[in-house]
Amino acid sequence: MPVVRPVRRNSTITYILAGILCIFFLYFFFGDDASLPSIPAAPRQLILGKEAAANALSPPSLPFRKPAKLGPDEVAPPPPVVHYQMNNVSQTATPIENRETVLILTPLARFYQEYWDNLCKLSYPHDLISLGFIIPKGREGNMATQQLQERIQQTQAPTNKNRFASITILRQDTEAITAQGEADRHALDVQKDRRAAMSRARNSLLFTTLGPTTSWVLWLDSDIVESPPSLIQDLASHNKPVIVPNCFQRYFNRQTEAWETRPYDFNSWQDSPTAQGLAEKMGPEEILLEGYAEMATYRSLMAYMGDSQGDPRAEVDLDGVGGTALLVKADVHRDGAMFPPFPFYHLIETEGFAKMASRLGWKSFGLPNYFVYHYNE
Repeated sequence: MPVVRPVRRNSTITYILAGILCIFFLYFFFGDDASLPSIPAAPRQLILGKEAAANALSPPSLPFRKPAKLGPDEVAPPPPVVHYQMNNVSQTATPIENRETVLILTPLARFYQEYWDNLCKLSYPHDLISLGFIIPKGREGNMATQQLQERIQQTQAPTNKNRFASITILRQDTEAITAQGEADRHALDVQKDRRAAMSRARNSLLFTTLGPTTSWVLWLDSDIVESPPSLIQDLASHNKPVIVPNCFQRYFNRQTEAWETRPYDFNSWQDSPTAQGLAEKMGPEEILLEGYAEMATYRSLMAYMGDSQGDPRAEVDLDGVGGTALLVKADVHRDGAMFPPFPFYHLIETEGFAKMASRLGWKSFGLPNYFVYHYNE
């Protein structure tokens, strides 16, 4: 049978509290504004161009110049409040027409004049390009920094109308993990530590320089000394989230006594059942590496798909990518795709990046017949 509940009687204190609450609401909605404390509104600032930032807390996409020293009674202005509509940051097949900004990032352990000359020859509007460099500490890093700054002073001179929008140089607190000779860099026994260190350098550079107005990120190694001047717009015209050209190297063949070319970057590949089988048997801290006879993966390498007479716009799907000249839509990085300094599905650095991008829903592509060239020591 139903339970009879006693009727709850309202006490006097309940009516008193309700009355106070009603008075408060009436005062809040209909009271005199002058009697209420005022809160000054923060200034709203819209960035219309690539002017220099006036405050250290200004957006990272703008160059920062320290203001003049303040007098004893002067107060520094507050940092600007800037509004960005991220849906308006386009990443299209026609980046020049849409005035899309490009961030070129280069981990730099040794300075090559040919790299800088090639960079300055890029035909993409330089006022839409920002540059970022990260350099290890140590003697070689100091020398590379000095040489880079000397070239920057010339290129960014007020008399040069083809200046870059901004340039950022980061100095690491660690030295390069191995000697910078080509044979030392590619020795199998140093690959995991070397590429983990490279991953951390890439991530530091990316997280420090990627701004809210950046449309594209071009990862360009410091030893890429030859590429078409239209590199950026050529790669962007494919409108792919991640795309990489084929990296070769010019060398003098003493047998034929002629200059020839050979594949250089073996990190752009299509996966194979053999490699997947090897990964299944590996421990959690082990990684797969490409281009070593001791670790035969039988992957399809883009380096061996190249044809100098083939269509430079031909595309192939990739599961791993190299970072010698890698164009990435900025939204891929904003979604969280970075360069893992740890084994990620038994991959690391740029190959791990491709896997991470894939897990986030972004596919990688390669251009086997479109070539850039690596320095030959």
